[in-house]
Amino acid sequence: MSNPNSRRLLKTAAASLAGAVLAMSFSMAPASAAPIVDGDQLGSITVHKFERPTTPTGLPNNGTAVDTAGLTPLAGIEFTIQQVNSIDLATNAGWDAAHNLSSVFAPADPAGSITGAGFSLGAGQAGTTDAAGTAAFTALPVGLYLVTETNYPAGVTPAAPFLVSVPLTDPDNKDNWIYDVHVYPKNSIAAAEKTVFDEPDVKLGDEIDWTITGDIPNEAVIDGYRVADKLDSKLTYVRATATLVDGTVITEGTDYTVNFDAATNTVTVTFTPAGRLVLAAHNDTRVQVVVTTTVNTIGEIENEGLVYPNEGSYTGTGSPIVTPPVATKWGEMTLLKVNENGAALAGASFSVYTNEADAKAGTNAISINGETVFTVAADGTLTVSGLRYSDWANGAAVAPGDPEFRTYYLVETTAPAGYELLAEPISFLINAATTTVGVDLEVKNIPSNGGFELPLTGGVGTGVLYAAGVLLVAGAGLLFVRSRRTTES
Repeated sequence: MSNPNSRRLLKTAAASLAGAVLAMSFSMAPASAAPIVDGDQLGSITVHKFERPTTPTGLPNNGTAVDTAGLTPLAGIEFTIQQVNSIDLATNAGWDAAHNLSSVFAPADPAGSITGAGFSLGAGQAGTTDAAGTAAFTALPVGLYLVTETNYPAGVTPAAPFLVSVPLTDPDNKDNWIYDVHVYPKNSIAAAEKTVFDEPDVKLGDEIDWTITGDIPNEAVIDGYRVADKLDSKLTYVRATATLVDGTVITEGTDYTVNFDAATNTVTVTFTPAGRLVLAAHNDTRVQVVVTTTVNTIGEIENEGLVYPNEGSYTGTGSPIVTPPVATKWGEMTLLKVNENGAALAGASFSVYTNEADAKAGTNAISINGETVFTVAADGTLTVSGLRYSDWANGAAVAPGDPEFRTYYLVETTAPAGYELLAEPISFLINAATTTVGVDLEVKNIPSNGGFELPLTGGVGTGVLYAAGVLLVAGAGLLFVRSRRTTES
């Protein structure tokens, strides 16, 4: 049976235990308070921009900083963040509103989907990635933010706009919040180049192929893809075709369309939605567009291609890839026909050949504007115009001895009156110098028979011979008469 003193001791002990538990509860308050969002705390969003790898990295995307060793950072990418107004993430209602917004959020039209859901966007804050591919947005109030890639270099396919909340639940400590959030949107990088194939071509009107080759973005969804070629005015468009380098069959009208704008001399190949599905399924290969033209005027003709690897690159938010220019070069040569004294001669005609064998055989003469024979003018000059440079083929300089180096040959088909035809072909070149210099080649004709008079043609020497012949005949007659008289006597 207890006594009053023992009862008082128990009450005191109980009170002490209760106080200890209460004190422990208060001492643990920071830990138990951590799951509550602190609406007054400022946070940050750090964007880390890298080139999209060919294979998935397997790294988490949960707002924490991760190891990016082996990834290629992208500098110069501009991002803009905007807070979604009226969403208070310090309240459960705010998180519920954010969730409801996520269900209608459209990356293709982020602002429209946000305003359509009854919210507005705050002023934008822009930042550009540094050499490490990082852009940090600091001192951000708790809230939901729209992150948009607003400027990017040519060839970059931007990441779709996305929403980020500040804070996020800490994935490594579930009863904690991360106020400094890290995000890692990746970019596909596309490159392109252009080549020209004109080595077999020698004269105006021959067809030249320009090939534009572009990467396909490493994306599961390709929202746009087109290739354009704004042709120099010296080029006349013939046709264009598109293929995939890996041999996948694509069809004009189904997978892509071809449009030629005569006013701007521009041909554009645009992939249809069906074609873009093919590209997305084969994004490890490349697109090739071959534009066939003819040359209509001599000159050194540079041409570049444009590849638009995403919709933004041709709607104005981005830029196309501009290929380095390639050139085809066409010129002329002027000859002067002269006699043995250097005086100009008219009346000669020539044909032109691409090799000495044809020149000697008189076969396969070059036809320029439908003509294979070219006549010297009254002043003795003849300009052979519209031939490809001898020292330039397939977009690069070539030297004598290279298979692509072109030597041309002149064969005289008609000589001036009183002069002999040339005995053999004359070789010549077409280049920048022959195209700009006045007379490049003097071609001399020798008088008939080397300048010696032929007999029986009415000259002085033939008259003497004729007179001598008459005297010889007369002498023979006298001898014949004398011989008869001697016999008769």
